[in-house]
Amino acid sequence: MPTQHTIDLLKRNPGRVIFIGVVLAAAICAFAYAGGFFSPHRISANRMIDAIEASGGGAHEGFRRAHAKGICMAGTFLASAEAKTLSRAAVFLGDVVPVTGRFAEAAPDPFTNDATTAPVRSMALRLQPPQGDEWRTGMNDTPGLQVSTPQAFYENVVASTPDPRTGKPDPAKRQAYLDQHPETVAFLARLQARPFSSGFANDSYNGINGFIFVSPDGNRRLVRWTMQAEDAFSTLSPEDRAGRTANYEFDDLLARVARGPIKWRLIATIAMLGDPNKAAEVWPEVRQKVTLGELTITRVESETTGNCQDVNYDPLVLPRGIDPSDDPIPYARSATYSASYRRRAGEAKPPSAVANQSAGTRP
Repeated sequence: MPTQHTIDLLKRNPGRVIFIGVVLAAAICAFAYAGGFFSPHRISANRMIDAIEASGGGAHEGFRRAHAKGICMAGTFLASAEAKTLSRAAVFLGDVVPVTGRFAEAAPDPFTNDATTAPVRSMALRLQPPQGDEWRTGMNDTPGLQVSTPQAFYENVVASTPDPRTGKPDPAKRQAYLDQHPETVAFLARLQARPFSSGFANDSYNGINGFIFVSPDGNRRLVRWTMQAEDAFSTLSPEDRAGRTANYEFDDLLARVARGPIKWRLIATIAMLGDPNKAAEVWPEVRQKVTLGELTITRVESETTGNCQDVNYDPLVLPRGIDPSDDPIPYARSATYSASYRRRAGEAKPPSAVANQSAGTRP
């Protein structure tokens, strides 16, 4: 909720739809989380990674602990004229910005079968403007996140971990978790209702957390963003998917980029006063939207030789002009990604399930 200071500012500026993040408290929270200094009822980054490893049947050494199955990509981003009125970040100044990144599936198993699962897909980006001040972001194709706090995320992972005796989550534990977390029940309903695109190229990806965009004149707005696919939407029937190969999503992506660049529009959604800054709660569709620019992907290649294998897509690597908000999830993500990175950095890196393939032309 806004602080009294925020409310007073809004009263003095009644026409504005600005939410000023309470960054200091969240930063303190992040420090405690990363160091594991929370109370025994809380969790550290290493405990989070332990739980994620357990949910995937143990550690898959050399791979990311979540979103383990992935492929690298490269391209460019070009901002719209409107973007620099919303944020003074270097990525929005109008230069062509080189981009590298990664498409992935959210499962902790790097060899998961695309044909027998309906994975959450992700897009992670590293935007590096010519003048520096880079921006890293990780997005999912889900309507929000299933929880709004790190503790609830941990509890969800534990409740979803397969029982070694059955290979499936314990129904009683899972139901007990859902009974205590109606936000997850609502998320699952949204997830079930959404059309599932046929692949990475015609899927759209959401920045599931709120960040503060700072304009050149110092105006601060709470924003979420979406990479909206320009490829025409299509879907596959369950029967069609069941007949595809274990790596069909990545094979289709390689074939698609070989035919030409793939494009997305980056769209910011601006919060209004009273909109919840909680990852599990979506904002109304009627909120103001601003097209920030266009992402063009021209190359996709294996992680084994690609540009993304050793990159940590920390959501708190932000340029001046984009600030964290009081949403606690990005701080937890930052700490957990760091713990994952440290573990795999000291491990041998075996070839991924989508190794030794590349397509496209370098930007």
